[in-house]
Amino acid sequence: MEINMKKTLYLLFLVSSFWVSGQNGVDLTADGDRTVEKAYRISRVPLILDTTISTVEIEYPLLVLKYETKTEVEQINPASIKTIDKLPELYNTYIKLGVGTKLMPLGEIYYDADRSRKFIYGAHLKHLSSFGDIKDYSRSQFDRTKFGVYGGINERRYTVRADINYNNQGLHYYGISDTLNIPGDSIAQRYSDFGISGKYISHIKDSAKVNYSIGLKYNNYQSKRPEREADQYWRARENFFGVETGVWYKYGKETYALDFDIRNNNYKYGEKYKSLTGLDTGLVLSNTIINLRPHITTRLQNDRFKAKVGVDVALDVHNVTKAYVFPLAEVKYSMFNDIFIPYLGVRGGINQTTFKSLTQENEFLLPNVALNNEKTAIDFYGGIKGTLSKRMSFNAGISFANVRDKALFVTDTIHSMRNKFDVIYDTITVTTVEGGISYQLKEKIKIDAIGRFYSYSALNNTYAWNLPRLEIILRGAYNLYEKFYFNLDLTLQEGRRALVYEDGPGITQESGQFIESMTFIADVNLGVEYRYNKRISAFIQFNNLAAQRYIRWHNMPVQGFQFLGGVTYRF
Repeated sequence: MEINMKKTLYLLFLVSSFWVSGQNGVDLTADGDRTVEKAYRISRVPLILDTTISTVEIEYPLLVLKYETKTEVEQINPASIKTIDKLPELYNTYIKLGVGTKLMPLGEIYYDADRSRKFIYGAHLKHLSSFGDIKDYSRSQFDRTKFGVYGGINERRYTVRADINYNNQGLHYYGISDTLNIPGDSIAQRYSDFGISGKYISHIKDSAKVNYSIGLKYNNYQSKRPEREADQYWRARENFFGVETGVWYKYGKETYALDFDIRNNNYKYGEKYKSLTGLDTGLVLSNTIINLRPHITTRLQNDRFKAKVGVDVALDVHNVTKAYVFPLAEVKYSMFNDIFIPYLGVRGGINQTTFKSLTQENEFLLPNVALNNEKTAIDFYGGIKGTLSKRMSFNAGISFANVRDKALFVTDTIHSMRNKFDVIYDTITVTTVEGGISYQLKEKIKIDAIGRFYSYSALNNTYAWNLPRLEIILRGAYNLYEKFYFNLDLTLQEGRRALVYEDGPGITQESGQFIESMTFIADVNLGVEYRYNKRISAFIQFNNLAAQRYIRWHNMPVQGFQFLGGVTYRF
C-alpha cells in the first residue's frame, strides 16, 4: 500500500511537467499603462576601479636600557695677556774685565746698534794673555788680541753685510826643557791676521724672479817679522782672495740653484830657489780652486720629504792642474711631526789647505810647510734625528769617508831643538759613529752631550797621528733665580798617538815607526756669574778643574789649574 502511493505521486509529477511545457504557444491579450523613461548620455569616462588593500604597519617597541654616565669638566685657566708699553731697554755697550792666576789679564768690549729694522752695525775688542810659565818647560807666555767691526743693511728685497777683522796672536815654542836656558825671544812667534769681507743677498718673494748672491773675501796672514832687516822676506806671508756667487730659482716644489766659487791663495816664505840657512829654503806656492755646483732641491708632502741632488765640479790649480767631479745628494723624511727624521746622503769636495788653517789647528808649526789641498773623494753618511719631547732632541749617525792629502802633524826633526811641528800628508779612510742629545727647559737649563768614535785606516802610516779615537763633549748651562748663572764645559779625548823618531821610555815600534801613546785628555771648565742687577755682574771662571797637564801635542803640555775672576758692566 505504501509502494502504490509513491508510484501515484510520481505519475502525477510527470503529467504536470508535460502540461506546463505545452503552454509556450498560448497568446494572451490585455489592457495596460506602460511608461518609458527618456534616454540620456552618461557623461563620465569609464574608469578601472581597483581595490587597494592597505598593509598593516607593525611596530616593535624598543627596549630601553639605562646606563649610568659620569661627566667631568676640566677647568681651563684663563689666558693672561701682558700689555707692554715699550720693549725692555737694550744696552749698546758691554764690558768684561778680569784677571787670573799667573797674572792673566782679560778684557772684552762689545758695541752693537739699537733696535733697527734696516741698519745693523757693531764692533768688538778682546784681549787675553798670560805671563806665567809651565813648570819644567821653557817660556810659555802667550797673548791673543782680536778686533772687529761689522755693518749691514736689511731691505725688503736684499741684504748687504760687510765685516773687517784683525787678530794678533803671540806664543812661544816652549816644548824644550827650561834647563837649557833658551832665550825667550829665540822661540817666540807671532801671527798677524787681517781680513775683510762683504756679501750681497737678494730675497725677492716673487716666484717669477731669480734670486742671487755675491760675496767677496780678502785675507792677509803673516808670521813674525825677522829681527834683521835683510831677512824681512824670510817669514810666512799669505794672501787669500775669494769670490762666492750663487743663483737660485723656485718653480713649484723645486728649487734650481747654481753656485760658482773661486778661491785663490798665494803663500811665500823667503824667496824661491834661495836658502836662508842650510835648513830653511824658500817656498812660493800659488793655489787656486774653482767650483761649479749645480743642484736641485725638492720638497714634497708639506715639506716632510726633502731631497737634494747635484754635483760639484772642481778644478784644482796647484802644482798640477786637475779636475774632479764630486757627488752631492741627500734625502730626508720627517715622520710623526718631526719626532723622527731619517736622512741619507753622499758628498765630496776639496778643502783648501792654507798656512792660516794649519796654524789655527796647531800653532807650533814650522813657517815653511807644504800646502796640499784636502780632497774628500766620497763620504757616505746617514742617520736619524728628531725630538723625544718638546724639551729633548737627539741625533745619531754614521759616515764612511775617503780623504786624500789629509794633513797630519809630526815632530820636526830638521832643527836640533825639535820644539816645532811639520806636516805630512796621507790618504785615510775614516769611519765616524756619532750620537748626541740635547735638553732645554726654557731659559733655565740647557744641556748638550755629544759622543764620537773614529776609526782610521791610513795608507802610508801606522796611525792617523794626533787624531783622537774617542771624543766626548758635554756642555751645560743653569739659571738659578735669574741671579746665578752656571756654565760647564767638559772635553774627553782618548786614543791619540804621536810619531816620534827615536826610541825611549813609553815608545813602541810598529811597521818601522816609533810611536808614543798620548795621555788621556780630560779638560773641565766651570764658570759662575752673579748678576747684581741688569747692568752689573761678577764672574768666576775655573779652567782645567782636573788640574791635568795633559799633552796636547808631543812634548807640549798645557797649563794646569787656572782661576779667572772679574766684573761686567752694561750701558
